[in-house]
Amino acid sequence: MSSIPDIAYTIAVWAAPILFAITLHEAAHGWVANKLGDPTAKNLGRITINPIKHIDPMGTVVVPLFLAMVSPFVMGWAKPVPVQPRYFKSPLLDMALVAVAGPVSNFVMACIWAMLVKLAYMSLDHSPLLTFLTEMCRNGIIINIVLMVLNLLPIPPLDGGRVVAGILPKPILAPYMQLERYGMIIILLLLVSGLLGKVLWPLVQHFVKLVGFIFGL
Repeated sequence: MSSIPDIAYTIAVWAAPILFAITLHEAAHGWVANKLGDPTAKNLGRITINPIKHIDPMGTVVVPLFLAMVSPFVMGWAKPVPVQPRYFKSPLLDMALVAVAGPVSNFVMACIWAMLVKLAYMSLDHSPLLTFLTEMCRNGIIINIVLMVLNLLPIPPLDGGRVVAGILPKPILAPYMQLERYGMIIILLLLVSGLLGKVLWPLVQHFVKLVGFIFGL
């Protein structure tokens, strides 16, 4: 069993990456929705990096930190940004664009964390603080890639499900979207059974290596 200092250290090196990954993911949804004509998120103050506006106590804090301590696979969620498709010129297509903004933001954040790791490697400082910050940045790469890959699964209400809905023929769309009411149950069952990790972890490793290759890590 891990000691209290070990648990505290684990929480410390994961907390900021998880918080920023989840909250900026939601802010990206709201930003794109606003650009496409839906001011709902903007009016609610959800296009912000202020995590207080996005935090879901269970999904943003408890679940991801618990998983970080007991599992190689970390997931979490924030309060969903409200989107009103009635404001969009092309509701299905625009919803797909709003949806894909979240995973794209996670990939961008993974790249930013990677740049910080690169700068740390270039430093001649080998202090415990720099070691801590380097580990936190590496965790930032991992958590953002995990959230990107997870959210691209074609299961409503995940972002991948919204993207698929934007390109499906209308006769197939209605029955497909009926999966949304069972979406989180399906995801939790896949997680508990271990199938989710087996499917996603190779993809996560591939994209982590890709980011590392881009930045020479």
